[in-house]
Amino acid sequence: MRSFCDGISRRDFMTIGSMALGGISLAQTLQAEEEAKKSRGHKAIINIYLPGGPPHLDMWDPKPDAPAEIRGELAAIPTNVPGIFISELFPRMAQMMDKFVLVRSLSDSDGAHDAYQCMTGRRKGSRQPPGGWPSGGAWVSHMAGQVTPAIPANVALMYQTGNRTWGEPGTGGFLGVAHAPFNLVGREARSKPENMTLNGITLEKLQDRTSLMKSLDRFQREADHRGQMGSLDVYTQQAMGILTTSTLIDALDLSKEDPKIVARYGESSEKFQRDGAPPMVENLCIARRLVEAGARFVSLNFSRWDWHGADGMNFPKCREECPRLDAGLSALVTDLHERGLDKDVSIVVWGEFGRTPKINNSNSRDHWPQANTAVMAGGGMRTGQAIGATNRYGEVPQIRPVTFQEVFATLYHCAGIDAQNTRIFDLSGVPQYLVDPGNKPIHEVI
Repeated sequence: MRSFCDGISRRDFMTIGSMALGGISLAQTLQAEEEAKKSRGHKAIINIYLPGGPPHLDMWDPKPDAPAEIRGELAAIPTNVPGIFISELFPRMAQMMDKFVLVRSLSDSDGAHDAYQCMTGRRKGSRQPPGGWPSGGAWVSHMAGQVTPAIPANVALMYQTGNRTWGEPGTGGFLGVAHAPFNLVGREARSKPENMTLNGITLEKLQDRTSLMKSLDRFQREADHRGQMGSLDVYTQQAMGILTTSTLIDALDLSKEDPKIVARYGESSEKFQRDGAPPMVENLCIARRLVEAGARFVSLNFSRWDWHGADGMNFPKCREECPRLDAGLSALVTDLHERGLDKDVSIVVWGEFGRTPKINNSNSRDHWPQANTAVMAGGGMRTGQAIGATNRYGEVPQIRPVTFQEVFATLYHCAGIDAQNTRIFDLSGVPQYLVDPGNKPIHEVI
């Protein structure tokens, strides 16, 4: 097999994890990179998924006046917004609650242990168009496009979990694989991004950009001449820009971040939580770096929140996991404000359902899709408020029920996308909307 002068063979270029090469010239790539550097920002969304069903009463919807079997072991503390109380395990959030929105009345949780609803806004068992429903990131990728060829618009930091459905960032659905999440992590907490490794070529080799660019540009010219480029799969349109710059690799490299900023996110644990994800709190910082580099939608899974077995681990695990999330989420929101990104970058934090108000015989809480809570921030939203409320025992939304699709409609609105009036034809020619009719952005926050 013929090789280029730097010893890299054609086959090395053709086999790239789940990508191939080509579609964009070197000159176009470098020009786009320079233009992106000059850009002052873009709209983006960070979707933080808590696999397993976090206990809403022990986190962001405490019921301090309820009986002990409802109230639980954790105290409620005041925040810097009068009238809003949250769990004692979130003291940093409490001090900056004016920068958050609590949605305490999510009413339509599917009830399955699955990331699907948090990734798409839709119930998994709902009617599917041909090709399936796109994830939220796929819609944003399709509607807004890439900021720069060096960074996919729709990026994921979703670890492959023992419970497979907790690690799925969704798909491109009927919009196609070109808009599917570009997942950057695998089965190891600190594994190298699998999609960024050429066959037999390390990431360090990719840092030799000059020789790599020359080889790639020559490969593309020769492939175009031979008529081969048209036979490559859809990823050819992304790979050239990604592999011929260091932008994505740099965004993933926390050694390039101010150590003081990294430190305030707190310490990660590289240990996978049983069949869930590792609590890699540093990925919240990486999500911000990916957005700054050009990503429009970043999804990530954080730890494991299913603690209702016979081991009675609900409250011990709350004391372990919630402080990590408190530190990381507070640091992320602080970073966005300090960098002037708080009006451009929206954040949502949620799980697939809530937990039973009444504590079970194992001193834990069971599955409870009747009520759920989400946290939002940034995006130019009117923060410092709680939307909706559950009844006195946290059993059901009593005031202002909110749906998953209404949350997505809000995120789309903050990203400059009209979810209600934009329609895209699916594979059978039927017009589809980003959210079903009636699901409007939450008017209290926009």
